[in-house]
Amino acid sequence: MDDWPALPYDDWRDTRDTLHMYTQVVGKIRLALSPFEPQWANVPLYVTARGLTTSPVPDGLRTFDVEFDFVDHRLVLRANDGSAEQIPLRPRAVADFYEDVMAALGRLGIDVTISPGPSEVPDPIPFAEDRVHHSYEPADAKRFFHVLSQVDVVLKEHRSGFNGKAPPVHFFWGTFDLVGSRFSGRPVTPPPEAGTIERYGGDAEQICGGFWPGQEAFPAAAFFAYGYPKPDGIEAASIRPDGAGWNTDIGEFLFPYDAMRAAPDPRRALLDFLESTYDVCAQQMGWSPDLTRFNRPS
Repeated sequence: MDDWPALPYDDWRDTRDTLHMYTQVVGKIRLALSPFEPQWANVPLYVTARGLTTSPVPDGLRTFDVEFDFVDHRLVLRANDGSAEQIPLRPRAVADFYEDVMAALGRLGIDVTISPGPSEVPDPIPFAEDRVHHSYEPADAKRFFHVLSQVDVVLKEHRSGFNGKAPPVHFFWGTFDLVGSRFSGRPVTPPPEAGTIERYGGDAEQICGGFWPGQEAFPAAAFFAYGYPKPDGIEAASIRPDGAGWNTDIGEFLFPYDAMRAAPDPRRALLDFLESTYDVCAQQMGWSPDLTRFNRPS
């Protein structure tokens, strides 16, 4: 259990909510400058050995990246011409963080306009006006990164045996979760009332598994999994391990983080959750068994 630190939602909620807004600012920079890719693949951040990165972002024929360093608690902006900027990560309002990030981009010669406020959150506050979110406790941010880094390793292990389309494990800053997605190759027609995000992200059949550090609807860290479109009757399916099951309020399979921590082998328990939820979804959705028959080199 010591390898998987506790992450009580209420204890670090203020830092979590502020960090959510910080990642939205940085994620929207990538969104604004990267060419659109199916299922919003141009949007996420990725786990690194120190935090979360945009990966290289184009600026004409130049590139740059932006990385949250949760070890030394700084935001690092680097261009491929060698120029760089750093912004300390410390308690400060989102409005000040946003102003400093845009100023740093300007010093790097990067001209970008992002949408003015966060996405996929209730009661969004424009970044330039947000003085509600201003907490940053370094120990909490570092612990969150510790968990995120280890989950990333297990999600990549789960992803490795898939023989179909499976983008790299990615961190969606809108929903503030780390996700591994697998696609069957079959298209889906989103419902007529779908908004922009669902219209372009929900147009392909997929099975997803991931991790979130808590949210209003479920105020505890947990792993989740689902098939999209939702297979009829999937909520009655039997999955592993003990402690995992269908959550009616969320509409997904959930496995509480603390239940995983308490398992004799937490890594194996998490893999059991990911594998069993994939298996029941794939069976009910009629996915080809060949998608999971990847022959690794000897």
